[in-house]
Amino acid sequence: MTPQSNLITDAESEQDVEDIPLLPPCDLYSDELEMESDLHLRQMVLLISCLEWLWRDRTDYFVGGNLTVYYSQKRIKTREFRGPDFFVVQGVEPRSRKSWTVWEEDGRYPDVIVEILSESTAEVDRTTKKELYQNTFRTLEYFWFDPESLEFTGFSLNRSGYQPIQPNPQGQLWSEQLQLFLGVHQDKLRFFAPTGELVPTPEEAALFEQQQRLAAEQRAERLAAKLRELNIDPDSL
Repeated sequence: MTPQSNLITDAESEQDVEDIPLLPPCDLYSDELEMESDLHLRQMVLLISCLEWLWRDRTDYFVGGNLTVYYSQKRIKTREFRGPDFFVVQGVEPRSRKSWTVWEEDGRYPDVIVEILSESTAEVDRTTKKELYQNTFRTLEYFWFDPESLEFTGFSLNRSGYQPIQPNPQGQLWSEQLQLFLGVHQDKLRFFAPTGELVPTPEEAALFEQQQRLAAEQRAERLAAKLRELNIDPDSL
């Protein structure tokens, strides 16, 4: 090969590199506004903490709250959409993330999204975001909940788009992706096991365990007292 042909090849290679479109940086920080009220923040944290407690032995999911989902260079420039209030992606590393960047996650979008409605976001959540999650994200399940009016609705995705999820007799909606019911309990959106039990917060679980230990100790004390009444030393048994 002549030196001239080498020059041509190098020039062509440089041109090919220049023609490759540049992706946005992958280490992007979330660009979300603060939650509209303490009520909205507490609801988001409640969902996250309950699911993390329930799935504490799992290492194959990510749960995010008020975190930007970056999926398009154009959308980054226009800042047209913001991230879901709560979302879950399964089958991924459970590491901490500054945002969810689709092109750095093998093209994975959220499997489940929950939006917490407010006066300023409700219309967008019911229309524009619903269309985005249905047509672009192809998110399999989408729910929204209003912590003030207690409006609660859910949709599952099929070939024709989102279809309403029908409630059970308790008014709860089944999430096939999470294998859990979602329903309103004491004016909060909560998770319920398939058998109907409320999924506790870590604090509720710790309190229940403490109560169970106390009840067991009290039963043991009553039994020991009864044995002593019968002139039986419980420590000898």
